[in-house]
Amino acid sequence: MNSLLPELAGTLPPDRFLTDADVLSSYARDEAERAPFTVPAAVVRPHDTEEVARVVAFCAAHGIPVVGRGAGTGLSGGANAVPGCVVVSFEAMNAILRIDADERLAVVQPGVVNEELRKEAARHGLWYPPDPASAPWSTIGGNVSTNAGGVCCVKYGVTRDYVLGMQAVMGRGDVVRLGRSTAKGVAGYDLTGLMVGSEGTLGLVTEVTLRLRGAPAPQRTVVGAFDGLAAAGRAVAEVTASGVTPSALELVDRHCLKAVDDWKRMGLTETGDVLLLARCDAPGQAGDEEAEEVLGCFERGGATWSARSTDEAEAEALFAARRLAYPALERLGAVLTEDVCVPRMLVPEMLGRVEKVAAAHGVTIATLAHAGDGNLHPMTVVPAGDDEGRARGHAALERVVDEALSLGGTVTGEHGVGLLKMRGLAAEVGPEVLALHRSVKGALDPAGIFNPGKVFT
Repeated sequence: MNSLLPELAGTLPPDRFLTDADVLSSYARDEAERAPFTVPAAVVRPHDTEEVARVVAFCAAHGIPVVGRGAGTGLSGGANAVPGCVVVSFEAMNAILRIDADERLAVVQPGVVNEELRKEAARHGLWYPPDPASAPWSTIGGNVSTNAGGVCCVKYGVTRDYVLGMQAVMGRGDVVRLGRSTAKGVAGYDLTGLMVGSEGTLGLVTEVTLRLRGAPAPQRTVVGAFDGLAAAGRAVAEVTASGVTPSALELVDRHCLKAVDDWKRMGLTETGDVLLLARCDAPGQAGDEEAEEVLGCFERGGATWSARSTDEAEAEALFAARRLAYPALERLGAVLTEDVCVPRMLVPEMLGRVEKVAAAHGVTIATLAHAGDGNLHPMTVVPAGDDEGRARGHAALERVVDEALSLGGTVTGEHGVGLLKMRGLAAEVGPEVLALHRSVKGALDPAGIFNPGKVFT
């Protein structure tokens, strides 16, 4: 590989190609604490699709692995470098190319930060709903790669629901356009949908056409405090059974609340052991009725305290606290995180099983959840140097995956498979379906260069 670097560098303008050892180390991994990584052989920062195509064509001809990278905020090791690879970083391809208010769509490069797109859409009276917790830093390309979700996906869906089309560089360096820019269309296989969530194993996306919605309606926020996960889980089941679809239904447990309090002094732990945060955005009177129904569900579930917030700043602060939970835990040590999803009515059962797993392995598991769609994020914090604690934490979270599967769940709701979920994916889909995945990859990536060793290989 090293002997080929000068030749590859010669295909690009000089400022695109990085080989400094310290710089390469900063591109070696994403935020997944449990996933292996190595230092890449080189990093390329292309400025346009044609430069990406040159890199891919060269790498395909010489059998060099290619790993695409957005902002590196992933939590499954999907962007981690593999031996001898070239990391293609899309940080310089960060332009919002077009906002079409009439057609309600945006055309963006993959390096555009999620929150920047949301702000630009808002200036046109429009809204891009997918809102992962990493929205202030994660990029659209990374969101597309993992099919990211977020707080409002319970009602408004995940990234795949908003990708109309894309430009991509495929396995031999060919540039293709997939999908459409029309409101509907059923021509051919859904290759766009196939690329979304493929985690860089099928090609490199260099431009995305995204569906936008009209500006969101005013939100009604409902808060409930509970004396444990079991009661909070019952309240989630009550909301599900009621038929109300809130625009957000988030769970934050006592460990997360304490971490945020210790950092930001917000007084959250004074309200209860577990908080449920709900938002309802149906227009007019219907929104008020939804909020009242959710409030009733919280009370029937066993809330020790519940209320509908009438202070918009207070409501925003509560949801900000939910987003702060992960960085608050990071202040305490390395955060080992999981991302499982179970049927919504089984959220109470899954929360109970998480508590039993924690006790059995002698670890503390903090839990955040997009409770409205059954997506749980159990996490354990490992102090620096505690190798034995890391091993117990890893074992506990692997057991959490098994428990989710036993309930008919899935190993990832939004983080992707990457390196961490390969065992779980194999157990979830079985050998026949795994073989179908490999057949698709073989067809679209004949040289086997795109993100090898990830997801299902």
